[in-house]
Amino acid sequence: MHFPDTLTGSTMLADVVQGLNNPQKTLPCKYFYDKRGSELFEAICNLDEYYLTRTELAIMEHHLDEITQAIGKDVQLVELGSGSSRKTRMLLDNTASLHSYVPVDISDEFLNEIADTLRSDYPDLNIHPVHTDYTKPFEMPGAPPGVRRVIYFPGSTIGNFTKENARKLISRIAGMAGEGGGLLIGYDRIKDVEILEAAYDDSQGITAAFNKNVLLHINRELNADFNTGQFRHKAVYNDEKSRIEMHLVSLAEQVVKIHGHSWTIGEGETIHTENSHKYSNRSFQEITAAFFDSATTWTDPEELFCIQFLE
Repeated sequence: MHFPDTLTGSTMLADVVQGLNNPQKTLPCKYFYDKRGSELFEAICNLDEYYLTRTELAIMEHHLDEITQAIGKDVQLVELGSGSSRKTRMLLDNTASLHSYVPVDISDEFLNEIADTLRSDYPDLNIHPVHTDYTKPFEMPGAPPGVRRVIYFPGSTIGNFTKENARKLISRIAGMAGEGGGLLIGYDRIKDVEILEAAYDDSQGITAAFNKNVLLHINRELNADFNTGQFRHKAVYNDEKSRIEMHLVSLAEQVVKIHGHSWTIGEGETIHTENSHKYSNRSFQEITAAFFDSATTWTDPEELFCIQFLE
C-alpha cells in the first residue's frame, strides 16, 4: 500500500528549509532512512558499542513467553519502522493466531525488500506493507471484529522525539491501537555518559556515515549541493535534557544551495540531526500514563534498557 501524498519532494523541501532557517540549524532525522540509511542503521545495530539492539534482543529472548502472552492471540501486529530483524521474527514465530503483519516505513525500497523476504519466509501470513511517515496520520489495513491491534515500536525510536512530541505520538498510537489494543515499545534508560557517547560515535565510523547520509539523501532528492567532506560527525550527551544529540559540524565556512534557497554555514557551526532521549521508569510513565491504563515492564540485569507492554 503506497501513499505518495505523505512523502513528496515538496514535503522534504519544506522540512529542510524550515530546519536550516532555524538559529540552530536542524535536519529531520526521518530523512536518514533512504535505502542506504536503512542499511547503515542495520549495521549500527550489530556494533559492539551499540548495546541497545543486543540488550533489547536479550530481554525479548528471556521473557518471550511473557511478552507473547501479554500480546495475546488473534492479533494484527503493526510495526512502526519496519525491520526483518530477529526481534520481529520472534514475534511472528511465537504470537498465537497472528492475523496479519503490517510493517510501516518511510523508505519505500527498503520496506518492499523486507516485505518480499518475509512473504517468502512466512507464506501463510497476511503481510500488508504501508509506505508512509508514521509520525503523521495514515490509513491502515482493516482487521475483522475480534482481531486485536497491537503496535510494535522497538529499538528506542521513541527517544528520537522531544518529550512533547513523544507524548503526541503515543496519543496517536493509542488511537491506532483502538479499544482493547496494545503497544509493545522499547526505551533506553539513563546511564553513564561514556557508554552513551560510545554507542553513538563508534570506532568504525558507521554512525558517522549514517549521520552524513542525511545530506546525501537530500542532495539526491532535492538536487542540493551539500559537500559531505566538509562536515564531521559529533555525538554528545546533553545532561539537562537527558539525551544524546547528533550533530554535523561544518569544517569550513560554506554556502549550501537548495531550490533557490541558500545558507551560509560558518566554520564550527553545527546542524543538529538527531536526538535520542533516555528515560527513567518514572519519566517514561509521564508520557504514556494518560493514554494507556496498565503497563508490564521487562528489563535486563544491568537495567540498561526496558521493554513495556501497554494496554
